[in-house]
Amino acid sequence: MNQLLMQTLRGEPTERRPLWIMRQAGRYLPEYRSLRRQLSFVELCSRPAEAAEVTMMPLRRFPLDAAIVFADIMSPVAALGIDVDFAPGPVIESPLRSANDIHDLPDPPSEEIAPEVIETLGRVKAELDENVALLGFSAGPWTLAAYLVEGQGKRGFPTLRSMAFGAPELLDDLMGRLVRLCAKYLVAQARAGADAVQVFETWSGLLSQGDWSRIVKPHLRTLLEAVAEAGVPRILFLQEAPHLVDQTLDLPVDGFSVDWRVDLASVMERIPETTAIQGNLDPATLLAGPQVTAAAAEDLLRHVPARGHIVNLGHGIMPQTPIESVEALVEVVHRAGDGY
Repeated sequence: MNQLLMQTLRGEPTERRPLWIMRQAGRYLPEYRSLRRQLSFVELCSRPAEAAEVTMMPLRRFPLDAAIVFADIMSPVAALGIDVDFAPGPVIESPLRSANDIHDLPDPPSEEIAPEVIETLGRVKAELDENVALLGFSAGPWTLAAYLVEGQGKRGFPTLRSMAFGAPELLDDLMGRLVRLCAKYLVAQARAGADAVQVFETWSGLLSQGDWSRIVKPHLRTLLEAVAEAGVPRILFLQEAPHLVDQTLDLPVDGFSVDWRVDLASVMERIPETTAIQGNLDPATLLAGPQVTAAAAEDLLRHVPARGHIVNLGHGIMPQTPIESVEALVEVVHRAGDGY
């Protein structure tokens, strides 16, 4: 087995930098769009056979170094008895805003948390080339709380932030419950075949440094430590949060993933040699076509040392991305072959 991604997460030498793409199994692929004409997003996520097929779609086109399970960040909340609709983002009919709402939430056993995702992972693992890593994932507790409290994606998530400042003990209770949910979920994914997991704290950038360190970081640390105790390698991704990078660097992870607003080389200078850094091409670069993509990828590889670098985008690939741009990115990374 020669999984470049896992070697990099362990701080080991590799023959070249590993490459995968956030949201690689999605709307930029014509075969995915064809399947979506037959099934809704919710139906796709809930059917392990179809979800496994979608997970494998980008691997059939591109020699990527990891597959990431096709699921939604809201998948585990069904185990809390919460229904989620999509229009197109997550919508919660009855947001959690009172003490009773939160205190009445169950503490479900692992086997009740998104069993369809666990089955999907097993199906993909059975089909995946042994040299390709399989990634599981979960939203972080703050990101899940954002939707559960606000009720839907809303600019700035004002209700969530209001709770953070006006009823901090209530939000703290909710975050603690979500940590336990996510920890069980991530460990179950590893047991089902995931080689590593990524935690998406997508909405961390809503807060200042001080507020994030006080409100979110302790819960995030608890989650990451719980998953580490189970022996599961962890990548942490924060979006729109360049002001929080230094606050994250002491968290217990195997790799940090940052968006395109962050200088990777400078972050690499501030983390241990055994910790990986992931990213971080601007996804919009790929919209400009294969020549622009290739030039940007070459510049990234020149600027960021090969040691510990996982090539990826700074956020999810956009639906209108040309296939040729992805091919150009893959070609540049494979051609470079700059092992260390």
